[in-house]
Amino acid sequence: MEVRLQKIISQWGIASRRQAEEMIKLERVRVNGVLAHLGQKVDPETDIITVDGKTVSASPRPVLTYLLINKPTGVVSTCYDPQGRPTVLDLLPEELRASHGIHPVGRLDADSTGALILTNDGDLTFKLTHPRHNIPKTYHVLVKGHPSEETLQIWRGGVLLDKRKTRAAQVKLIEKRMANSCLEIVLKEGRNRQIRRVGKKLGYPVIKLHRTAIGDLQLQLPKNKYLPSGSFRYLTDKEVLYLQSAIAINSY
Repeated sequence: MEVRLQKIISQWGIASRRQAEEMIKLERVRVNGVLAHLGQKVDPETDIITVDGKTVSASPRPVLTYLLINKPTGVVSTCYDPQGRPTVLDLLPEELRASHGIHPVGRLDADSTGALILTNDGDLTFKLTHPRHNIPKTYHVLVKGHPSEETLQIWRGGVLLDKRKTRAAQVKLIEKRMANSCLEIVLKEGRNRQIRRVGKKLGYPVIKLHRTAIGDLQLQLPKNKYLPSGSFRYLTDKEVLYLQSAIAINSY
């Protein structure tokens, strides 16, 4: 049975569907020795698929792995960076980097920190990053200045970016720090650099941005401990089930 090539690459844990599309555009994928093209359909039972010269179609599907990482600043949320910057994969042990097809789910800016899911479950990645899925993400944001309650209310209601209003958000003041303020912001969308752009537009530029949670997935550990910057942990079965259930609910 023929299916789209990027779906096969995703299902076999090589990359997410979007990342697979980029790999095809970069001419890293071949089918039966011929460069692949976007939208191409293949039969995984008969076609030989290679990525970077390595055959993937005949390999057994890897064990599905789910991680939560506390991304430090200066690290990019990709599997490869042409500028040579460190990636989130560089934070993992060699055995995870080399053979499991681990990739990040969504992104955090290089200068932002905090919670990021990594997995080799391409179907889960595709569904979690689809616009219709609304798993909330919680951020602690340090902004320059002291925004008024009126400004926070505008932020909550949505701000026009690229001719389209942002979705309603939860925004509350945590504390004032000298000339700055710390806010807690909960979003159900992930537009490019959204919090930074809204903060700048409202006159309160973001100084630091840290994602503390993705839905029920917390960087906070038992006994008031916190996952150290640059470290990762495996998701529990309960947490994986939570993600899968959240996707199922939002699919209707």
